[in-house]
Amino acid sequence: MTTRRVRARRGEGALLREEILRAAEDLLAEAGTEDALTLRAVAERAGVSTPSVYLHFADKEVLVEAVCMRVWDELGRLFSENLGGDPFLALGRCGRAYARFALDHPVQYRVLMMRPSAAPGVPPAAAECFRHMVNAVAACVETRVLEGDPEELALGLWSAVHGCVSLLIAQPSFPWPRDREALIDHIMRIAGFGAAVYSRLPRTLPSSADLVTALDDFGARLRDAS
Repeated sequence: MTTRRVRARRGEGALLREEILRAAEDLLAEAGTEDALTLRAVAERAGVSTPSVYLHFADKEVLVEAVCMRVWDELGRLFSENLGGDPFLALGRCGRAYARFALDHPVQYRVLMMRPSAAPGVPPAAAECFRHMVNAVAACVETRVLEGDPEELALGLWSAVHGCVSLLIAQPSFPWPRDREALIDHIMRIAGFGAAVYSRLPRTLPSSADLVTALDDFGARLRDAS
């Protein structure tokens, strides 16, 4: 049963906004879809009038994005926890952490990263994801395991991991391998090693035969090193 909230006093607007967001977050968790977040439903759950919700959120899309952003700090924490040590291995850990975060929060990820934003400009969620990826890549460039512009390299790697999780979220009925962690690891290795090799390729690509010879030699040297 919803209890009607006592009208907020002057200066309590931030508190009311937080209560609205908590109510929306609860509805999202219960329903598993942003469709449940109508302004009327959120107002009823928060115990306020629908016009009170409009005072803080212009429309449903703004409210949905705001409540989904509440989990985004966790992504920054995961990147921080996985940075350090060997930068290339850390980059792989960060990529896997990103994928797990997206799959653990599929509704939020779909709302913030898989559809156009309600506001103009670069959405905050995308900007944060890219910043975290650039930081991880920059450490690899500093040690020359990757060569090139960190932002360009990060964009390619981000596209790979985003593509992986977007497919897993959008196509749940596809016959994916049962071991989801192994699939994520496979994609991360392809993206990571691919970036390391690509960053050293000449502008004019070699023929298939020359590339096979070079890669065979490269692989043999890596096996000898390990």
